[in-house]
Amino acid sequence: MTEWVQGFLQLMQPMVLLSLLIGVIAGAVIGALPGLSATMGIAILTPITFWMPADQGFAMLIGLWNSAIFAGGISAILINTPGTPASIASTFDGYALYKQGKGGLALGINVIYSAIAGIISTVALIFFSFPLAKFAVGFGPTEYFALALFGISMMITVSGTSVLKGVTVGFLGLLLSTVGLDPILSVKRYTMGSTDLLAGISFLPVMIGMFGIGEVLSQIFEYKQSQQDREAREKAANLELGRVLPNKSEAKALAAPTFFASLVATVVGAIPAAGGDIASIICWGQARKMSKHPEEYGNGSMEGLAVSCAANNGVIGGALTTMLTLGIPGDSVSAILIGSLTMYGMQPGPKMFTDNKPFVINIMLLMILANVLMMIFGLLTAKASAKVLNVKPQTVWVAVCVLCIVGSFALNNSIFDVIVMSLAGLLGFAFKRGGFPVGPFILGLLLGGMLESNLRRALVLSNGSYAIFVTRPVTLVLLLLIATVFLYPIVKSMVQRKRETT
Repeated sequence: MTEWVQGFLQLMQPMVLLSLLIGVIAGAVIGALPGLSATMGIAILTPITFWMPADQGFAMLIGLWNSAIFAGGISAILINTPGTPASIASTFDGYALYKQGKGGLALGINVIYSAIAGIISTVALIFFSFPLAKFAVGFGPTEYFALALFGISMMITVSGTSVLKGVTVGFLGLLLSTVGLDPILSVKRYTMGSTDLLAGISFLPVMIGMFGIGEVLSQIFEYKQSQQDREAREKAANLELGRVLPNKSEAKALAAPTFFASLVATVVGAIPAAGGDIASIICWGQARKMSKHPEEYGNGSMEGLAVSCAANNGVIGGALTTMLTLGIPGDSVSAILIGSLTMYGMQPGPKMFTDNKPFVINIMLLMILANVLMMIFGLLTAKASAKVLNVKPQTVWVAVCVLCIVGSFALNNSIFDVIVMSLAGLLGFAFKRGGFPVGPFILGLLLGGMLESNLRRALVLSNGSYAIFVTRPVTLVLLLLIATVFLYPIVKSMVQRKRETT
């Protein structure tokens, strides 16, 4: 208990609270603008936080993450366009409520139940992460190899419509992770005589380029501003939105379904590669089946909107649980946060709960503070938030490009990192135009080193015998899960074909 009190007092410092507020405000702007995302915001902001103390830097990142996810619902409600992928389900009922003259109430529900779900998922993080980390602290090379392989196997689930394209770019990410010095013998590999490549290809410049420059190039390529779109944005910014807070009876009716959605979203978030978009759609569908008024869903249901908003932010606690305890990213944002922690000299995983326990506690408390601050800020600015939609995309593009260049250079004061970022941006743009998902590439690059180093350490311990991977229970279970991930799509396809022929 003393550690928690000390952690709370540390976070009450003015600079930490200011950093958290800046993150919340930045996240609200980024999330509300269609086309931008929490992933892009975190990728751009991470290099800036490198020059700040760890508690202040992570306060800014945590604030941005939570706020950007909730803010994606602002544009989903006002112009029927999700600001972030996690807000897709918010368009089902949010825009209908707005057209009914209840736009203010919809915006209030969005921020209130996003914040409540974020707090509930954080409580789950607090209760379950420490026992899970205690269990995992005895993991050896075989278990870490299996965990890395399990994380990489998620490239199938994030490949979208084409598994082949996903696997292709995933293996490209794995290949790039081998650049630099060999992890066991320190032999040079693929460095082409460059001293800049001896340490390998830095993860953060690649992330900044792919999610920053790549997204900007894609938006410029696809940019079309129709008269209808301009009118929708102007209408959203100028229309009277009405009351913001739900009344007592409405709040009572929404309590049970949103609590259920928060718990389900926390579990979904803990599954690697499952994000807020998946959780919100799952929770919205399940809540509709359990609702007393399912006919209202999709036609302006306050319950449907509240459930989808709760699912958006409920994912975050689950994703952090997987990231902090096992070192596996639960989603793309937590993948970048792994890089951020590494930047501060910390490695997510079981040992972080023993070597850096005070900072783990700080992260959990920051999550709660971020949601409280997000709720206050969101309610105070609910009616004014529509003005954010009037920001010209050209202004956003210039700002993002400048931040990407400055941020990638600031990591190591290296022009080489800027070059890597630029090339990654072009590669990210090419992926988008070719229909190749970025997620598998990031998984391969992030987990490739962990996979290779632990595979080779395990083989050294077993004198080259692969039997070590099936004689350890946890490793065997993880390998069976990996086999299930690969076999499930094949079995599902075979069953569907059999049904179609009968």
